[in-house]
Amino acid sequence: MSRTASSTNRARCISAASCAALALAVVTTPAAHAATTNPAATVTVDLTADRHAIDPGIYGLNFATGAQLADLRVPLNRSGGNTTSTYNWRLNADNKGNDWYFESIGYGSAVPGQLHDAFITESVGAGGRPMVTIPMMGRVAKLGPNRGKLASYSVAKYGPQRATDAQWMPDAGNGVRLDGTLIKGDPNDASTPSVVADQKAWIEHLVATHGAASAAKPRYYLYDNEPGLWAETHRDMVANGPTMQQLLDGIVAYGTMVRATDPAATLVGPEGWGWLDLKYSGADQQAARANGWSSFPDRAAHGNVDQFPWLLQQLAAKEKASGIRLLDVATVHWYPQGGEFGDDGSASMALLRNRSTRQLWDPNYTEESWIGVNTAAIPRLQQWVRDYYPGTKVGITEYSWGGDSTMSGAVAQADVLGIFGRTGLDLANRWTTPPTGSPVYQAIKLYRNYDGLGSAFGDTSVRATVANPDNVAAFAATRPDGATTIMVLNKYVTGSTPVSVSVAGRTSSGAAEAAQVWQLAGGTSKRLSDVTVTDNKASLTLPAQSVTLLVLPKPKTTPPPTPVVSSSATTVAGTTGVVNPIKAMVKVASAPITGAIVDVEVYDSANRKVFQKYYEGQDFTAGQSRSYSTSWTPAAAGTYTVKIGVFKAAWAQQYHWNNAAGKVVVSRLSKQLSNMATSTPTSPRDAQLASVGGVVWNAARRR
Repeated sequence: MSRTASSTNRARCISAASCAALALAVVTTPAAHAATTNPAATVTVDLTADRHAIDPGIYGLNFATGAQLADLRVPLNRSGGNTTSTYNWRLNADNKGNDWYFESIGYGSAVPGQLHDAFITESVGAGGRPMVTIPMMGRVAKLGPNRGKLASYSVAKYGPQRATDAQWMPDAGNGVRLDGTLIKGDPNDASTPSVVADQKAWIEHLVATHGAASAAKPRYYLYDNEPGLWAETHRDMVANGPTMQQLLDGIVAYGTMVRATDPAATLVGPEGWGWLDLKYSGADQQAARANGWSSFPDRAAHGNVDQFPWLLQQLAAKEKASGIRLLDVATVHWYPQGGEFGDDGSASMALLRNRSTRQLWDPNYTEESWIGVNTAAIPRLQQWVRDYYPGTKVGITEYSWGGDSTMSGAVAQADVLGIFGRTGLDLANRWTTPPTGSPVYQAIKLYRNYDGLGSAFGDTSVRATVANPDNVAAFAATRPDGATTIMVLNKYVTGSTPVSVSVAGRTSSGAAEAAQVWQLAGGTSKRLSDVTVTDNKASLTLPAQSVTLLVLPKPKTTPPPTPVVSSSATTVAGTTGVVNPIKAMVKVASAPITGAIVDVEVYDSANRKVFQKYYEGQDFTAGQSRSYSTSWTPAAAGTYTVKIGVFKAAWAQQYHWNNAAGKVVVSRLSKQLSNMATSTPTSPRDAQLASVGGVVWNAARRR
């Protein structure tokens, strides 16, 4: 029997009026586009804009097998849902709640905790990290003799009921009398009390069995599941929904216990079921059903503050007081309420799925169901966190747009994953893992392992702009290997769509490049022929209801031409102690140089540098020559070598080095000349002779 919740419990009408609104939303869905060729669309990508990391945690799943985790390269695997609220780890059993006739059923093994031990072991073995639900409701399943099943609403005990488990346990009813009234049963029929100490023993078991959580090996603990609906999904055990204060008290009690038992664990909650749980407590939701949704007394008692931000405020205050953080990821479950969760693949439902993903991000989109307001779920949650509990991550631990076997479901799934990455969501888990090979499964694989070799959509989100995301949507990212990935969704339900793609901020050599094309269409994913990219632009035609991934390789850039540099030095014979001129000539051919350093150096016969002069910020056009005049005073006789180098600014690169640009022969200055050169001139003529050096003076003497 499935541990997962039924689809009817995932997308709920809250009242008769809301159901009518939902029906109207579906009836008024516009007809499908019937054109053979749709209007051309343009996708503009800018690699320099809106850059931020994509957390791989957004690709999480619920109840994925090890094979699915490995194939999809999924980092997070959640064990959640209604049954986990009632898991009795000592008996390895749970109660199915209103998902399946409120039956308490044991799993195959009587070993305490075996179900989750196997889940954790399989998840970790496949490269994923486990997310485990902590029961906080106060009651968990119990079993009969010999691990026998128990029913919360026994027909033998409570009389005939509107529905029973005729095939597997005929005595188990749905708790609704034939006249439609609800049976108020005895919670002890199929459950037993559970307190914090019971769950502490379980956490201790998990730590002892699997090791403590750490940054390298995280383990996530979830604060139960959908507390706002306990009085509905588990009404056999819980008569009243929790108030805001009661939910806070539970988080504090169980969170404090986990922090003491597995300190590095990641704590996740409050795991509300959707829009109403963001605003109202379980107590208010229960009361509102009875009063026609006209009043919310618990919310009024808390200053009419929405439940979700109130919890954030309180937990932030408690951390400030105690130094203990009890919430690492603020989470909610999110299911579109217009019927999208089912497997309807009709054109009208496809169009609704195309639009309704806007409720995750678009503040101008009015949700098309009984909700009927602008939800903008992700930015709303992120803003609440920034305002009330900075540093807390944001997650959606259950979501689904349905249609697992349909292409409209696959397009919606690809859209949702793209939205998660673009908006900077921190983690998400699809409910549940779609069947292996189904269109929705393949849509996930396009993001995570499109070639079966581990290649994935990029991990840094960048801007991708389209005219109308209800028709053609696009998401773009870059990868560490330099590739650019662009996911393009053709949402039209009929007809092909010409699409042009341009990428700004990407280096291009100007030559044509080949980009890989991977496409999911008609229920099949495959690699198509490469598309030509010229000057960072490409064109392609996409079939209706398709998801196409373009992979542009790291740009092949043509390195700038290497400058051809030559140099020489003009020198004269020198005398020790006398200034000696050097003229360096540098010529740059074939390519210009900007901001270069020209370096002139002199070395003695032992190759010791005795002089250096360099000139920074030198610009050369191709073919230009420049001369540099300098001088030095030799201290000793001998033969010296002039060397010339040309370097990139800041000495970052050597363009040229001439190890023998010129020679200078230096003679020793005679003692007589030396004495004269150092004496004080007595006349302008003596001064003139002294200034020109020994060679000139000796020549004058000889004349």
